[in-house]
Amino acid sequence: MTKDWPIAAIILAAGKGTRMKSDTPKVLHAVGGRALLGHVVDAAARLSPERIAVVVGEQSERVSAYATSLNSEITIAVQSPPQGTGHAVAQAMPTLEGFSGAVVILYADTPLISAETVKTLTEALAQGAHVAVLGFRPDDPGAYGRLKVDGKGALSAIVEAKDASPEELAIRLCNSGVMAFDADFLRRRITDINANNAKGEYYLTDLVALAREDGLTCAVIEAEAEEVGGVNARSDLAAVEQVFQARKRTEAMENGATLIDPNTVYFSYDTAIGRDVVIEPNVFFGPGASIADGVTVKAYSHIEGAKIETGATVGPFARLRPGAQLSTKSKVGNFVEVKNATVGAEAKVSHLTYIGDADIGAGANIGAGTITCNYDGFNKYRTVIGENAFIGSNTALVAPVNVGPGAYVGSGSVITIDVAPDALALARGQQKSIKGWAARLRQARQKPD
Repeated sequence: MTKDWPIAAIILAAGKGTRMKSDTPKVLHAVGGRALLGHVVDAAARLSPERIAVVVGEQSERVSAYATSLNSEITIAVQSPPQGTGHAVAQAMPTLEGFSGAVVILYADTPLISAETVKTLTEALAQGAHVAVLGFRPDDPGAYGRLKVDGKGALSAIVEAKDASPEELAIRLCNSGVMAFDADFLRRRITDINANNAKGEYYLTDLVALAREDGLTCAVIEAEAEEVGGVNARSDLAAVEQVFQARKRTEAMENGATLIDPNTVYFSYDTAIGRDVVIEPNVFFGPGASIADGVTVKAYSHIEGAKIETGATVGPFARLRPGAQLSTKSKVGNFVEVKNATVGAEAKVSHLTYIGDADIGAGANIGAGTITCNYDGFNKYRTVIGENAFIGSNTALVAPVNVGPGAYVGSGSVITIDVAPDALALARGQQKSIKGWAARLRQARQKPD
């Protein structure tokens, strides 16, 4: 019989990340448009934990601020100086005062861990284990700790690679570092860990030996190697990004989207793709993109913070910036940039145009080279274009300005005053022709023989 235990999560984020060679803390580097720590916090949050604690290192205000921005109820513990994983967890124990249940230990630099996998660890505790360890089988076990199991498949010991014998180093099952503990056992035994090892650190893994000493059961759950891949260097970050993108591409196609060349399409962690969406090669989705059913995104488009409704067409070579909203069956064509603007149903912005801080009515047509001049150097202003209006090519709309429904604006106009519904607006110098002027110029510039 299993118990439905409360869950708490401790996320270790105190590493310095020196191999990243960056001014940015390692756990704030991004995969899929979200910081590594954000992915792990999300995985923990999916378990509906009663508490989440993040352990940070010295001078880690940025990590703390980011963590609490994700969830104001996250508590912060500080490990300074770093003395190993056991020491890190010990710093977080005061945040678990009064808690009884399963305590999951996660790492902020392993962003691909899934909530489902973590749940299996807590289920092992609910079935009677006091310690559950997530193991995996890497191609190269290298410096990973080895998991020793007994004849019944229970975990008997974790041996760090630096302390392992040749026979122990031959073990292929390795420790990912992700663990779960009965809270009461963890609270009782965390202070019994010592630093008598090759690195002089307090290993959290020593709790396995202590649990066995108490006659308690320790379980092993296996995960795929890619799920527990950690980030220590830029090359690791790139490798994890590749795995993340492969997952998102597969997810999109399984949910009914067509990716003509999947390996050239890049998603963010929160990209939402509907059914019967067609995505051509070399498309990038930044955070906050939502694509409804039946949308076509043509090649070389960049979409971020935008909402695209059913049947709309984007690109090729289009850029949708945050706040862009494309209504049903609207069209944004090649070399068009849209920012903080709404394009109405069946409206067309076909090419070579900037639409910023604007509302375009349904059925309107925006000619090539049109610009909404939304910024005066200090403030931004809005342009409103009514339904079925027609804006001629090479028009500058100087906001704030309104073009009424059904109105026409002649090509090459600079519009600074509101245009009434169904009116024609022209704002350009009158053309003047001087007969024979070009011929006289050429004659005057001819070189003598």
